[in-house]
Amino acid sequence: MPEFDIRKTNVVVEQLLEVTENPRHRYMLEAYNRHRYLEMAGRYKEIFEREMTVEHPVYRFEFFGQQLKLDGREQVEAVYREWTETDQCVFYAESEELAVGDTMIVSRSVLYQQTLGTALVANGVDADADAMYLARARIVMVWPYDARCRMVGEDVWEYDTSERQFIKLEPNDVLTAERAGELLDDLIKPLPSFDNSLLAAAHVRRCSTN
Repeated sequence: MPEFDIRKTNVVVEQLLEVTENPRHRYMLEAYNRHRYLEMAGRYKEIFEREMTVEHPVYRFEFFGQQLKLDGREQVEAVYREWTETDQCVFYAESEELAVGDTMIVSRSVLYQQTLGTALVANGVDADADAMYLARARIVMVWPYDARCRMVGEDVWEYDTSERQFIKLEPNDVLTAERAGELLDDLIKPLPSFDNSLLAAAHVRRCSTN
């Protein structure tokens, strides 16, 4: 089994932050970084704070042959809750490529997510229903942001199925949400205060392209 360190899942995000000078882009990357850490730590309720996420986020997923749309906070939060309660909130990324613009962040990576065998069986995968797996997929994520740098939603899809893999984990290799939270606690930083100059700068750039 590949060896992963959950504390390194966001390493590419942090590397991009080190070289990004645009204030609006930096703020968005800070929010993106915090969101991903909160998700993996099982602290999903903090993702919905007013300065991070719009009131009615919309998520669209397409991977492992399934399509899913989550329309609104209630539906999105329910999925986060289920993932946390079943330790499926733990994921790792490798070979990630990341780009940030005024209105979105785009990521392409090989993603590994802890996934229940029962979930795989329900999707037609030949798996042990009593085990936990690492589901490996090449994915693209597009996260749009509003004028105040709040996440509007997520569009996530598996763009290449040729390397899809389901790696069965031994029980002692499963990372619990509780332990993930302990490992990530010192990496979860508060967002800086939102400065209205970020909003004004973004508005000017959009208008100049019309």
